Amino acid sequence: MPARLDAIDWAILRELQADGSITNVELARRVGLSAPPCLRRVRALEEAGIIRGYRALLEPKALGYEVVCFAMVQLAAQGQAELAAFAAEMRGWPLVRECWTLSGETDFLLKCVAPNLGAFQQLVGHLTGLPNVRTVRTALALDQIKDEPIAPLDDGALDA
Repeated sequence: MPARLDAIDWAILRELQADGSITNVELARRVGLSAPPCLRRVRALEEAGIIRGYRALLEPKALGYEVVCFAMVQLAAQGQAELAAFAAEMRGWPLVRECWTLSGETDFLLKCVAPNLGAFQQLVGHLTGLPNVRTVRTALALDQIKDEPIAPLDDGALDA
């Protein structure tokens, strides 16, 4: 059951998603509270697991990662141990930026970055060479149409 949030909680979440580096004093001003109760609310949202953390969003291309690709991985065996082993392996690969387990034909969907096509080919080679990997299908991203790494916020939508 999702947490019950009031209008001030929603406002806090909206402001923090827009700018996670905002000071507590400025956040409090924007949501109509004084600083101490605003900080208590933020801490409560963190403790409830609604706010998972804060980070800077970096531009991969500006850091030399010109290639974005997606890899759809099918394992030969899908037991808990095999799934866990593959997931653990992916956590250690810096070029794998997201890794999702899926239902259906594809067991894992990976979002990867690489500095160039040669590095991308090397990544795919390492991936296909892993034990228990049956197939790997890849797709190079041509253009990003939408990038909203945030949760959609609609006051009260979670209260329904």
